[in-house]
Amino acid sequence: MTRQARGEVVKAIRKRYRKATREEKGAILDEFCATTNYHRKYAIHVLNKADGESSPRRKRGPTYSETSIRILRAIWKAAGYPWSVRLKGMLPLWLPWARAEFPTLTPKVERELLRISARQIDRRLHADRRALKRGLYGRTKPGSLLKHHIEVRTDNWDISEPGFVEIDLVAHCGPAASGEFIHSLNTTDIVTQWVETRAVMGKGETGVIEALDEIRGYFPFRLRGIDSDNGSEFINYHLYDYCQEDRIQFTRGRPYKKNDNAHIEQKNWTHVRKILAWDRYDSREALDAINELYRNELRIMMNCFQPTVKLVEKRRIGSKVKRIYDAPQTPLDRLAARYTRKPKAIRELLELRENTNPFALDRIIQKKIKRIYAMRRK
Repeated sequence: MTRQARGEVVKAIRKRYRKATREEKGAILDEFCATTNYHRKYAIHVLNKADGESSPRRKRGPTYSETSIRILRAIWKAAGYPWSVRLKGMLPLWLPWARAEFPTLTPKVERELLRISARQIDRRLHADRRALKRGLYGRTKPGSLLKHHIEVRTDNWDISEPGFVEIDLVAHCGPAASGEFIHSLNTTDIVTQWVETRAVMGKGETGVIEALDEIRGYFPFRLRGIDSDNGSEFINYHLYDYCQEDRIQFTRGRPYKKNDNAHIEQKNWTHVRKILAWDRYDSREALDAINELYRNELRIMMNCFQPTVKLVEKRRIGSKVKRIYDAPQTPLDRLAARYTRKPKAIRELLELRENTNPFALDRIIQKKIKRIYAMRRK
Protein backbone atom coordinates (compact mmCIF):
# COMPACT_ATOMS: atom_id res chain seq x y z
CA MET A 1 0.00 0.00 0.00
CA THR A 2 1.33 3.45 -0.93
CA ARG A 3 1.63 6.32 1.52
CA GLN A 4 -1.21 8.19 -0.22
CA ALA A 5 -3.50 5.15 -0.01
CA ARG A 6 -2.76 4.78 3.72
CA GLY A 7 -3.70 8.45 4.22
CA GLU A 8 -7.06 7.92 2.53
CA VAL A 9 -7.75 4.85 4.71
CA VAL A 10 -6.90 6.84 7.85
CA LYS A 11 -9.31 9.64 6.89
CA ALA A 12 -12.08 7.13 6.13
CA ILE A 13 -11.73 5.23 9.41
CA ARG A 14 -10.82 8.07 11.82
CA LYS A 15 -14.36 9.55 12.22
CA ARG A 16 -15.93 6.10 12.58
CA TYR A 17 -13.29 5.10 15.14
CA ARG A 18 -13.84 8.19 17.33
CA LYS A 19 -17.62 7.67 17.47
CA ALA A 20 -17.36 3.92 18.15
CA THR A 21 -17.79 2.24 21.52
CA ARG A 22 -14.93 0.50 23.29
CA GLU A 23 -15.89 -2.90 21.88
CA GLU A 24 -16.35 -1.51 18.38
CA LYS A 25 -12.95 0.22 18.49
CA GLY A 26 -11.26 -3.16 18.98
CA ALA A 27 -12.83 -4.54 15.82
CA ILE A 28 -12.01 -1.36 13.87
CA LEU A 29 -8.37 -1.54 15.03
CA ASP A 30 -8.08 -5.16 13.90
CA GLU A 31 -9.40 -4.17 10.46
CA PHE A 32 -7.17 -1.05 10.28
CA CYS A 33 -3.97 -2.91 11.29
CA ALA A 34 -4.66 -5.69 8.79
CA THR A 35 -5.14 -3.14 6.00
CA THR A 36 -2.19 -0.82 6.74
CA ASN A 37 0.19 -3.29 8.41
CA TYR A 38 0.65 -0.78 11.26
CA HIS A 39 1.57 -1.84 14.79
CA ARG A 40 -1.50 -1.72 17.03
CA LYS A 41 -0.09 0.98 19.33
CA TYR A 42 0.92 3.14 16.40
CA ALA A 43 -2.52 2.64 14.83
CA ILE A 44 -4.18 3.96 18.01
CA HIS A 45 -1.88 6.99 17.90
CA VAL A 46 -2.70 7.70 14.23
CA LEU A 47 -6.47 7.37 14.66
CA ASN A 48 -6.54 9.56 17.77
CA LYS A 49 -4.50 12.33 16.16
CA ALA A 50 -6.40 15.41 14.94
CA ASP A 51 -6.67 15.94 11.19
CA GLY A 52 -3.61 17.72 9.75
CA GLU A 53 -1.73 17.42 13.04
CA SER A 54 1.91 16.39 12.85
CA SER A 55 3.68 14.67 15.71
CA PRO A 56 6.03 17.08 17.46
CA ARG A 57 9.61 15.87 17.29
CA ARG A 58 11.04 15.26 20.70
CA LYS A 59 14.16 17.30 21.35
CA ARG A 60 16.85 15.60 23.34
CA GLY A 61 18.76 17.76 25.76
CA PRO A 62 22.56 17.86 25.74
CA THR A 63 24.03 14.76 27.36
CA TYR A 64 27.50 16.22 27.82
CA SER A 65 28.03 19.82 28.88
CA GLU A 66 30.44 22.23 27.21
CA THR A 67 32.56 22.10 30.37
CA SER A 68 32.99 18.32 30.17
CA ILE A 69 33.96 18.46 26.48
CA ARG A 70 36.41 21.29 27.15
CA ILE A 71 38.10 19.27 29.92
CA LEU A 72 38.06 16.17 27.71
CA ARG A 73 39.79 18.15 24.96
CA ALA A 74 42.42 19.41 27.43
CA ILE A 75 43.18 15.87 28.67
CA TRP A 76 43.33 14.64 25.07
CA LYS A 77 45.86 17.34 24.24
CA ALA A 78 47.96 16.80 27.37
CA ALA A 79 48.08 13.05 26.68
CA GLY A 80 49.37 13.58 23.13
CA TYR A 81 46.11 13.17 21.16
CA PRO A 82 45.48 9.44 21.79
CA TRP A 83 42.90 7.28 20.04
CA SER A 84 39.39 7.55 21.54
CA VAL A 85 39.46 4.05 23.06
CA ARG A 86 42.77 4.80 24.77
CA LEU A 87 41.52 8.22 25.86
CA LYS A 88 38.47 6.67 27.50
CA GLY A 89 40.72 4.13 29.23
CA MET A 90 42.97 6.81 30.70
CA LEU A 91 40.19 9.06 32.07
CA PRO A 92 39.87 7.26 35.45
CA LEU A 93 43.65 7.59 35.88
CA TRP A 94 43.82 11.27 34.92
CA LEU A 95 40.64 12.69 36.47
CA PRO A 96 41.91 12.69 40.11
CA TRP A 97 44.75 14.97 38.99
CA ALA A 98 42.41 17.00 36.75
CA ARG A 99 40.46 18.21 39.79
CA ALA A 100 43.37 20.48 40.74
CA GLU A 101 43.91 21.59 37.14
CA PHE A 102 40.30 22.52 36.33
CA PRO A 103 38.20 24.29 39.00
CA THR A 104 35.09 23.67 36.84
CA LEU A 105 35.47 19.89 37.21
CA THR A 106 32.47 19.26 39.44
CA PRO A 107 31.28 15.75 40.46
CA LYS A 108 28.53 16.04 37.83
CA VAL A 109 31.07 16.84 35.06
CA GLU A 110 33.29 14.01 36.27
CA ARG A 111 30.39 11.56 36.01
CA GLU A 112 29.75 12.77 32.45
CA LEU A 113 33.38 12.17 31.50
CA LEU A 114 33.41 8.69 33.01
CA ARG A 115 30.16 7.85 31.17
CA ILE A 116 31.14 9.10 27.71
CA SER A 117 31.75 6.39 25.11
CA ALA A 118 34.68 6.10 22.73
CA ARG A 119 32.34 6.65 19.77
CA GLN A 120 31.01 9.84 21.32
CA ILE A 121 34.58 11.02 21.94
CA ASP A 122 35.25 10.56 18.22
CA ARG A 123 32.22 12.70 17.36
CA ARG A 124 33.07 15.48 19.81
CA LEU A 125 36.75 15.69 18.83
CA HIS A 126 36.26 15.14 15.09
CA ALA A 127 36.97 18.75 14.09
CA ASP A 128 40.06 18.93 16.31
CA ARG A 129 41.38 15.63 14.98
CA ARG A 130 41.09 16.74 11.35
CA ALA A 131 43.43 19.63 12.09
CA LEU A 132 46.28 17.26 12.95
CA LYS A 133 48.67 16.41 10.15
CA ARG A 134 50.94 13.46 9.61
CA GLY A 135 53.40 12.03 7.06
CA LEU A 136 55.64 9.00 6.80
CA TYR A 137 58.84 8.03 5.05
CA GLY A 138 61.84 5.84 5.80
CA ARG A 139 65.60 5.77 5.33
CA THR A 140 66.40 2.08 5.95
CA LYS A 141 69.09 0.42 3.87
CA PRO A 142 68.78 -3.37 3.65
CA GLY A 143 71.48 -5.42 5.35
CA SER A 144 72.86 -8.44 3.50
CA LEU A 145 75.17 -10.08 6.05
CA LEU A 146 74.19 -13.00 8.29
CA LYS A 147 70.64 -13.26 6.98
CA HIS A 148 70.90 -17.04 6.85
CA HIS A 149 71.94 -17.08 10.55
CA ILE A 150 68.98 -15.00 11.77
CA GLU A 151 65.60 -16.68 11.80
CA VAL A 152 62.71 -15.02 9.94
CA ARG A 153 59.64 -14.40 12.10
CA THR A 154 56.41 -13.89 10.15
CA ASP A 155 53.95 -13.89 13.06
CA ASN A 156 53.89 -13.00 16.75
CA TRP A 157 56.06 -14.92 19.17
CA ASP A 158 54.09 -17.60 21.00
CA ILE A 159 54.89 -16.02 24.35
CA SER A 160 53.11 -15.05 27.53
CA GLU A 161 55.91 -13.32 29.44
CA PRO A 162 57.56 -9.92 28.97
CA GLY A 163 61.04 -9.50 27.53
CA PHE A 164 60.53 -10.16 23.81
CA VAL A 165 60.74 -6.84 21.98
CA GLU A 166 60.60 -5.42 18.47
CA ILE A 167 63.25 -2.81 17.61
CA ASP A 168 63.65 -0.20 14.88
CA LEU A 169 65.57 2.96 14.01
CA VAL A 170 63.75 6.20 13.17
CA ALA A 171 65.74 8.72 11.12
CA HIS A 172 65.74 12.43 12.03
CA CYS A 173 67.30 13.63 8.78
CA GLY A 174 64.72 16.10 7.54
CA PRO A 175 64.18 16.22 3.76
CA ALA A 176 67.73 14.99 2.93
CA ALA A 177 69.67 11.96 4.16
CA SER A 178 73.15 13.37 3.49
CA GLY A 179 75.73 13.62 6.27
CA GLU A 180 75.44 12.30 9.81
CA PHE A 181 72.27 12.86 11.79
CA ILE A 182 70.42 11.52 14.82
CA HIS A 183 68.32 8.34 14.87
CA SER A 184 65.93 7.12 17.56
CA LEU A 185 66.36 3.48 18.56
CA ASN A 186 62.82 2.46 19.48
CA THR A 187 61.94 -0.76 21.34
CA THR A 188 58.56 -2.13 22.38
CA ASP A 189 57.72 -5.22 24.41
CA ILE A 190 55.17 -7.52 22.73
CA VAL A 191 53.29 -8.62 25.87
CA THR A 192 53.14 -5.42 27.94
CA GLN A 193 53.64 -2.78 25.19
CA TRP A 194 56.39 -1.21 27.34
CA VAL A 195 58.48 1.21 25.24
CA GLU A 196 62.03 2.48 25.73
CA THR A 197 63.73 4.81 23.24
CA ARG A 198 67.24 6.24 22.89
CA ALA A 199 68.78 8.68 20.44
CA VAL A 200 72.02 7.74 18.68
CA MET A 201 74.22 9.71 16.32
CA GLY A 202 74.29 7.90 12.99
CA LYS A 203 73.35 4.24 12.81
CA GLY A 204 76.67 2.52 13.29
CA GLU A 205 76.72 -0.93 14.87
CA THR A 206 78.57 0.20 18.00
CA GLY A 207 76.19 3.08 18.76
CA VAL A 208 73.14 0.87 18.29
CA ILE A 209 74.50 -1.79 20.66
CA GLU A 210 75.44 0.81 23.29
CA ALA A 211 71.94 2.29 23.14
CA LEU A 212 70.34 -1.18 23.33
CA ASP A 213 72.55 -2.07 26.30
CA GLU A 214 71.43 1.09 28.11
CA ILE A 215 67.78 0.36 27.33
CA ARG A 216 68.15 -3.11 28.89
CA GLY A 217 68.97 -1.42 32.20
CA TYR A 218 65.76 0.62 32.06
CA PHE A 219 63.44 -2.30 31.27
CA PRO A 220 61.61 -3.51 34.42
CA PHE A 221 62.08 -7.06 33.10
CA ARG A 222 64.83 -9.16 31.55
CA LEU A 223 65.43 -8.82 27.80
CA ARG A 224 64.83 -12.27 26.30
CA GLY A 225 64.53 -11.65 22.57
CA ILE A 226 64.66 -8.96 19.88
CA ASP A 227 63.02 -8.81 16.47
CA SER A 228 64.20 -6.30 13.85
CA ASP A 229 63.77 -5.41 10.20
CA ASN A 230 66.48 -6.21 7.63
CA GLY A 231 68.44 -2.95 7.93
CA SER A 232 72.23 -3.14 8.08
CA GLU A 233 72.17 -1.41 11.48
CA PHE A 234 70.74 -4.66 12.90
CA ILE A 235 71.85 -7.41 10.51
CA ASN A 236 75.55 -7.36 11.40
CA TYR A 237 78.11 -9.40 13.35
CA HIS A 238 78.26 -6.93 16.26
CA LEU A 239 74.60 -7.27 17.23
CA TYR A 240 74.50 -10.97 16.36
CA ASP A 241 77.46 -11.73 18.66
CA TYR A 242 75.98 -9.50 21.37
CA CYS A 243 72.77 -11.54 21.37
CA GLN A 244 74.63 -14.84 21.26
CA GLU A 245 76.80 -13.94 24.27
CA ASP A 246 73.84 -12.81 26.39
CA ARG A 247 71.50 -15.60 25.18
CA ILE A 248 69.04 -13.18 23.60
CA GLN A 249 66.86 -14.64 20.86
CA PHE A 250 67.40 -12.69 17.62
CA THR A 251 64.84 -12.84 14.79
CA ARG A 252 63.98 -10.63 11.83
CA GLY A 253 60.96 -9.85 9.66
CA ARG A 254 60.64 -10.46 5.94
CA PRO A 255 62.02 -7.77 3.60
CA TYR A 256 59.44 -5.13 2.60
CA LYS A 257 56.81 -6.62 4.97
CA LYS A 258 56.20 -3.95 7.60
CA ASN A 259 53.34 -5.90 9.15
CA ASP A 260 55.90 -8.39 10.46
CA ASN A 261 56.97 -5.59 12.83
CA ALA A 262 53.56 -3.96 13.30
CA HIS A 263 54.01 -3.20 17.01
CA ILE A 264 57.17 -1.13 16.58
CA GLU A 265 55.88 0.59 13.43
CA GLN A 266 52.94 1.88 15.48
CA LYS A 267 55.21 3.03 18.31
CA ASN A 268 57.48 4.81 15.83
CA TRP A 269 54.55 7.14 15.22
CA THR A 270 53.14 7.55 18.74
CA HIS A 271 56.46 7.71 20.63
CA VAL A 272 58.83 9.35 18.14
CA ARG A 273 57.25 11.08 15.13
CA LYS A 274 54.46 12.77 17.11
CA ILE A 275 57.15 14.10 19.46
CA LEU A 276 59.99 15.11 17.13
CA ALA A 277 58.13 15.27 13.79
CA TRP A 278 60.21 14.99 10.57
CA ASP A 279 62.83 17.68 11.17
CA ARG A 280 66.59 17.23 11.00
CA TYR A 281 68.66 16.94 14.19
CA ASP A 282 72.39 16.49 13.82
CA SER A 283 74.11 18.21 16.76
CA ARG A 284 75.54 16.75 19.97
CA GLU A 285 73.46 19.24 21.93
CA ALA A 286 70.26 17.95 20.33
CA LEU A 287 71.33 14.35 20.98
CA ASP A 288 71.74 15.02 24.71
CA ALA A 289 68.46 16.95 24.93
CA ILE A 290 66.49 14.21 23.16
CA ASN A 291 67.96 11.50 25.38
CA GLU A 292 67.18 13.55 28.48
CA LEU A 293 63.53 13.53 27.39
CA TYR A 294 63.53 9.84 26.44
CA ARG A 295 65.14 8.70 29.71
CA ASN A 296 62.90 10.65 32.06
CA GLU A 297 59.53 12.32 31.56
CA LEU A 298 58.50 10.75 28.24
CA ARG A 299 59.04 7.14 29.38
CA ILE A 300 57.01 7.81 32.55
CA MET A 301 54.18 9.43 30.58
CA MET A 302 53.98 6.72 27.91
CA ASN A 303 54.44 3.67 30.14
CA CYS A 304 52.62 4.76 33.30
CA PHE A 305 49.83 7.09 32.12
CA GLN A 306 49.06 6.12 28.50
CA PRO A 307 46.78 3.06 28.06
CA THR A 308 47.26 0.84 25.03
CA VAL A 309 44.99 -1.75 23.43
CA LYS A 310 46.11 -5.11 22.05
CA LEU A 311 44.58 -7.03 19.18
CA VAL A 312 43.01 -10.21 20.57
CA GLU A 313 41.32 -11.71 17.53
CA LYS A 314 40.45 -11.14 13.87
CA ARG A 315 37.16 -12.36 12.44
CA ARG A 316 36.34 -12.35 8.75
CA ILE A 317 32.71 -11.45 8.08
CA GLY A 318 32.11 -11.63 4.35
CA SER A 319 34.52 -9.21 2.70
CA LYS A 320 35.28 -7.38 5.96
CA VAL A 321 37.62 -8.20 8.83
CA LYS A 322 36.42 -7.42 12.34
CA ARG A 323 39.19 -6.75 14.84
CA ILE A 324 38.58 -7.41 18.53
CA TYR A 325 40.77 -5.63 21.09
CA ASP A 326 41.24 -6.10 24.81
CA ALA A 327 40.43 -3.43 27.42
CA PRO A 328 42.77 -0.39 27.45
CA GLN A 329 45.58 -0.73 30.00
CA THR A 330 48.83 1.10 30.60
CA PRO A 331 52.03 -0.91 30.04
CA LEU A 332 52.71 -0.60 33.78
CA ASP A 333 49.31 -2.10 34.63
CA ARG A 334 49.82 -4.91 32.11
CA LEU A 335 53.20 -5.64 33.71
CA ALA A 336 51.93 -5.43 37.30
CA ALA A 337 49.00 -7.78 36.51
CA ARG A 338 51.45 -10.58 35.67
CA TYR A 339 52.91 -10.79 39.18
CA THR A 340 51.17 -11.65 42.46
CA ARG A 341 54.35 -10.67 44.30
CA LYS A 342 55.59 -7.62 42.45
CA PRO A 343 59.36 -7.13 41.98
CA LYS A 344 61.00 -4.06 43.44
CA ALA A 345 61.23 -2.26 40.07
CA ILE A 346 57.47 -2.57 39.52
CA ARG A 347 56.64 -1.45 43.07
CA GLU A 348 58.82 1.64 42.60
CA LEU A 349 57.10 2.46 39.30
CA LEU A 350 53.63 2.11 40.86
CA GLU A 351 54.65 4.40 43.71
CA LEU A 352 56.15 6.88 41.24
CA ARG A 353 52.89 7.02 39.28
CA GLU A 354 50.85 7.51 42.43
CA ASN A 355 52.90 10.60 43.30
CA THR A 356 53.21 12.08 39.78
CA ASN A 357 50.80 14.62 38.32
CA PRO A 358 50.40 13.82 34.58
CA PHE A 359 49.45 17.42 33.78
CA ALA A 360 52.65 18.73 35.41
CA LEU A 361 54.54 15.97 33.59
CA ASP A 362 53.07 17.10 30.28
CA ARG A 363 54.14 20.71 30.93
CA ILE A 364 57.74 19.57 31.48
CA ILE A 365 57.60 17.46 28.30
CA GLN A 366 56.27 20.37 26.24
CA LYS A 367 58.97 22.65 27.64
CA LYS A 368 61.70 20.17 26.69
CA ILE A 369 60.21 19.59 23.25
CA LYS A 370 60.16 23.34 22.65
CA ARG A 371 63.86 23.46 23.56
CA ILE A 372 64.61 20.54 21.23
CA TYR A 373 62.71 22.19 18.36
CA ALA A 374 65.02 25.21 18.71
CA MET A 375 67.96 22.89 17.88
CA ARG A 376 66.55 21.50 14.63
CA ARG A 377 68.38 22.19 11.39
CA LYS A 378 66.50 24.60 9.12
